Amino acid sequence: MTAPKAPYSPSASRLDEAQAERALRYAHQTLQIEADEILSLKQRLESNAGPFMRAVDLLLHCEGRVVVSGIGKSGHIARKIAATLASTGTPALFVHAAEASHGDLGMITAKDALIAISYSGEAGELLSIVPILKRMGASLIAVTGNDQSNLAKLADVHLNVAVEKEACPLNLAPTASTTATLALGDALAVALLDARGFGAEDFARSHPGGALGRRLLTHVRDVMRTGNAIPTVDADATLYTALLEISRKGMAMTAIVDKEGRAIGVFTDGDLRRLIESVQDFSKLSIAEVMHPNPRSVHPDQLAVEAVELMEQHRINQLLVTDAEQRLVGALHIHDLTRAKVI
Repeated sequence: MTAPKAPYSPSASRLDEAQAERALRYAHQTLQIEADEILSLKQRLESNAGPFMRAVDLLLHCEGRVVVSGIGKSGHIARKIAATLASTGTPALFVHAAEASHGDLGMITAKDALIAISYSGEAGELLSIVPILKRMGASLIAVTGNDQSNLAKLADVHLNVAVEKEACPLNLAPTASTTATLALGDALAVALLDARGFGAEDFARSHPGGALGRRLLTHVRDVMRTGNAIPTVDADATLYTALLEISRKGMAMTAIVDKEGRAIGVFTDGDLRRLIESVQDFSKLSIAEVMHPNPRSVHPDQLAVEAVELMEQHRINQLLVTDAEQRLVGALHIHDLTRAKVI
């Protein structure tokens, strides 16, 4: 079994002092350069919003899908932008620029919009497929760092992500330029999200496996206890009978129902503790005498998160579940919601 790594300690480092200082200096420098380039991109957008807004308009009214493509590091950025668009309400997919020339071009239709990413604007793999797509009638948004590049000139809309310098000390490795491109892709996705009226519930539907999906897609009916698992006694039952029901069902409470099955009261462990302080003889008490009338309840079609909010608001751990006629159809304990990962 591998022992856990100890926290970083300068005294235990294999880097000498000069190497450690140099590494930290380059880390700070990289973050500063990339932050500066994103701010520069923001300022360009503020002074000339036309291309960005045309891109939003084109993508918003695209009748097909948004296809994002690139090669090399730009391809990695393109894949992430496609994923972000898809998860925020814009149907999108990634197509590798090189694979497009060998059959994957068939994935793109005349109704689609292509976002082609190449910092130089001269990527041969993209330039070889763009004329074909243009003849098909597909729209083209080029994302480059060169207004005068062939890709920019072929595009319906050109988005300029030029950076003054890369964070790489050799000014060669794509660093600041890929960060700026990624940030611009996020800006497009968020602008489109808002334009489409894409909300939290829409996001949850595209992320059903995540925490937000569970919170917004889980209904009370999905987690409530039903049938014999519901602690229930009739209104004419004795307190002793109610206590036995509480013990058997393990919810620290029981519902009290009338002859039509409507929930008319509730009695909890907490009520019992308070009752012990004031009553010595339980043998003659009926549950109707000590229950809480008009119990708080939720409907089975409500979101489970609404049940959580109600519990937190009233500082309770259980809720009854009733239908439109107040008939008891289920019961919820806070542990049920915890197991379902709603909280």
